[in-house]
Amino acid sequence: MNEELKAVWASFFNWVMGNGPRPENEVIPAEPPPALPFTQKPKDKYSRFHEATLKERYSQWLEIHGLHLFSVLYSGVSVLLCIVLVSLLLATVAELPPFGHERNPANNEVIERYVKHGGRETGAQNIVAGLILDYRAFDTFGESSVLFTAAVSVLMILGASRRNSLKDDSKPHTHDPESGILQRGPPLMHHDDAILRGVASLSIPVILMMGCVVVINGHLSPGGGFSGGAILSTALILAANAYGFGKVHAFFSERTFIVSSSTALMIYALSKGYSFFTGANHLHSIIPKGTIGNILSAGLILPLDICVGLIVAGTLYGFYALFSEGDM
Repeated sequence: MNEELKAVWASFFNWVMGNGPRPENEVIPAEPPPALPFTQKPKDKYSRFHEATLKERYSQWLEIHGLHLFSVLYSGVSVLLCIVLVSLLLATVAELPPFGHERNPANNEVIERYVKHGGRETGAQNIVAGLILDYRAFDTFGESSVLFTAAVSVLMILGASRRNSLKDDSKPHTHDPESGILQRGPPLMHHDDAILRGVASLSIPVILMMGCVVVINGHLSPGGGFSGGAILSTALILAANAYGFGKVHAFFSERTFIVSSSTALMIYALSKGYSFFTGANHLHSIIPKGTIGNILSAGLILPLDICVGLIVAGTLYGFYALFSEGDM
């Protein structure tokens, strides 16, 4: 009897706990696999924010809001800067004299002196040449120095890059027979075009002659060192395209550019330094102005035009040569 009671009680207990016999058609749901660490849902940034230290909270706050805050601050500062700049410009325009007024800068005594006394004081028939190479010659010297400095800087940067590339043995080094330059990779090629060479052989002398005329006659007619130097550089660039950079390197190399430009700048500085010293101290200048209209006139304007022409021609061709083949 006791054994039967124990069996009944055990069956009832198993039935209550769900361990009893199951029907044959009952579907037992499969237990889900245990969650792996990398499949667990990461905690939200805001929940991590409350569990971190003060320093970590600041870093997390920057990570959440920093980019948006920087964008808003950058836009606000930009708008404020534009408003201040526009306000200053409008205030400046409001202070300008009306058009045609006697206080207009176009009608002041400086312009009147340039027009009325420019020829007598500078000896130049071209008032513009007298202005930029006599009255404001130091401004022109600064512009020429900027051109020379820019060309030398590019030459140094590209020269250092080229020297580093020559140290790389991954590519074969070749020797250019025309220019005598050791370079990495295949030799530099130019357009071997018979028509281009024929046109260049006829055009280059004319271009050189025209450039020299524009430079030398800068104090007599429109022109001068800047425009004449640009024309001369055109002849050098055309020669490089028609005959190759090696042919141009034979008479205008990096050393030629450095020596000619440095010499031109030194002559310019010494010449105008003398003029500034005598003029500032009210001393008589021994440099004659000559007769207005003659080729040998206008004092120092003619040699200064030649100096500026050399600098501009060398700089423009130098930029073309450097960025075309990495060497000059």
